[in-house]
Amino acid sequence: MTGESEFIALTDRVLEAIATALDASGADLDWEINDGVLTLDCAAGGKLIVNRHVPNRELWVAAKAGGFHFRSERGAWRDTRNATELGATLTRLLHEQAGISVSLPALPSP
Repeated sequence: MTGESEFIALTDRVLEAIATALDASGADLDWEINDGVLTLDCAAGGKLIVNRHVPNRELWVAAKAGGFHFRSERGAWRDTRNATELGATLTRLLHEQAGISVSLPALPSP
């Protein structure tokens, strides 16, 4: 991934893919995307936020369990600390924070 505009376009597709999967799951979860930030309202579980961080070319996740940074590596968005995939982490966090079970598809990565 070379340019800023390419990264922004890719992360827009990732955020949309997450939102589409949530809608398709039938989970009772409100969400909104605004300028590269996906906010998931987990009701009493608080909010879960996924946003792009353009300078580092990463996606960041803020949750009750902490902060997570994901970089596109080997065809997937992987946690910079433990190489866990973004979809797997979001699935776990949504279960912990909102009590919902959602399977996320493979998320777009260069």
